Amino acid sequence: MGRGRRRQILIALGLVMLMGIAVYLRLWTIDYRISSSETELLRKQFDLANREAMDESAEWRQRFDAEVEKTSTCYKDLSEIKESLRHKAGDSVGLKKKLEILQKENMDLLERVESLKQELESEKLKCSMRQI
Repeated sequence: MGRGRRRQILIALGLVMLMGIAVYLRLWTIDYRISSSETELLRKQFDLANREAMDESAEWRQRFDAEVEKTSTCYKDLSEIKESLRHKAGDSVGLKKKLEILQKENMDLLERVESLKQELESEKLKCSMRQI
């Protein structure tokens, strides 16, 4: 009896194993069908997310390019202003020197005018003395 009982347990165990394998294979095929449809859905979602990321990247690139353009324009304007100020400063130094030269000439001319006035007065005096 021990042997017959053992055989029944082995047969029952074999049947349970076959049924387990059958159930596993059935679940695996169901999961595979779901997985393949999920794969397609995931691929579509990834493509959509990728397109959105590319669009956002392009938008940020446009913003960056606009800012670079503004910055380069401002930098160019700033350089022009600096150059203009340097030129004006150079002109200012030149103008100061010219002004000093002109003031010196003016002083010399005023002194000359004074000396000429004195000569004129002396000549007038001589003329008036001759007439007397």
